[in-house]
Amino acid sequence: MKSLTVIGFLGSTLDAAKFGPSRWMKWRPTVSLTMHEDLRVDRLVLIHGSAHRRLAEYVSQDIADVSPETTVERHVIDFADAWDFEEVYGKLLDFTRTLRLDPEAEDVLVHITTGTHVAQICLFLLTEAHYLPGRLLQTQPSRRADATAPGSWSVIDLDLSRYDSIATRFAADRREGTSFLKSGIETRNPAFNAMIDEIEQVASRTRAPILLMGPTGAGKSQLARRIHDLKKVKRQVAGPFVEVNCATLRGDGAMSALFGHRKGAFTGAAADRPGLLRSADGGMLFLDEIGELGLDEQAMILRAIEDRRFLPMGADAEVKSDFQLETRKNRVISGEAGWFDDVEASGRTKGIVRTNFHHARR
Repeated sequence: MKSLTVIGFLGSTLDAAKFGPSRWMKWRPTVSLTMHEDLRVDRLVLIHGSAHRRLAEYVSQDIADVSPETTVERHVIDFADAWDFEEVYGKLLDFTRTLRLDPEAEDVLVHITTGTHVAQICLFLLTEAHYLPGRLLQTQPSRRADATAPGSWSVIDLDLSRYDSIATRFAADRREGTSFLKSGIETRNPAFNAMIDEIEQVASRTRAPILLMGPTGAGKSQLARRIHDLKKVKRQVAGPFVEVNCATLRGDGAMSALFGHRKGAFTGAAADRPGLLRSADGGMLFLDEIGELGLDEQAMILRAIEDRRFLPMGADAEVKSDFQLETRKNRVISGEAGWFDDVEASGRTKGIVRTNFHHARR
């Protein structure tokens, strides 16, 4: 039989009590989880800050009194700001990498009742990602008037496939999304259906750029607009769908149309122009035939995708535009494949999805 290890934070408020007989009249989650007859805790990994070292000692002593078989391991982790998600997650991730755990010999439960909300979320994420190879444990006080009772406990298994109702709702949501992309038209082509399923997953869950490939007339523009509409339904974008036919853009006109310009930037620039990239702020930018653009424009677009910033023509300061990207092409031309390789290598745009719409429809 495997031993049981519980990992959790010391509750600086919930576990605190006056050091005297009266403390046993209060429900303290860390102490109480070792008092359940049906939950034998062999090892308790207790995380706390330096400021709560004395409380941790009191709690450890009380656990030794009520559950002598439980070994308490105290680990000090200090946070400059316990509500700073980046700091808390980073330090907890470092902690999990040094923590001695043997899933073959012990079951692991991660106690998420104590700690700040940020700490609880971080423990959840680390458990879901298997940095902590266990399940989530929740405890709560008894609903009876007897405060000395240990309360109740429950274990949450993150394998959602075990929960039929949740799995059914996820499946229904996916079917609704794929039907939306196909405009409600049922199709029997396996390749086409597989492609739409892939697009639905990407459109619903990530900001990855999408490259649609295929000949003129295959329906790429219509599909691009449906992807934007699906993202809008799922509240992933709030802004407009901005379509740019890159094949019609040349020279200064291309730079002005894409990035905007300031009055007087070039001959004929009689007024400021925001540009299409800025118009797509908060929405989706669809670049039709991006390979037809000049190399200078492609380089500037790549930087705008990576940094969400660009410099309008004639401007002294950059402007920001947070947009999601879709592109399409009919054919591969010199330099285009390399441009998309650069997009894939950039940190902000990893996971570009290439979809050959023409072949999938056959």
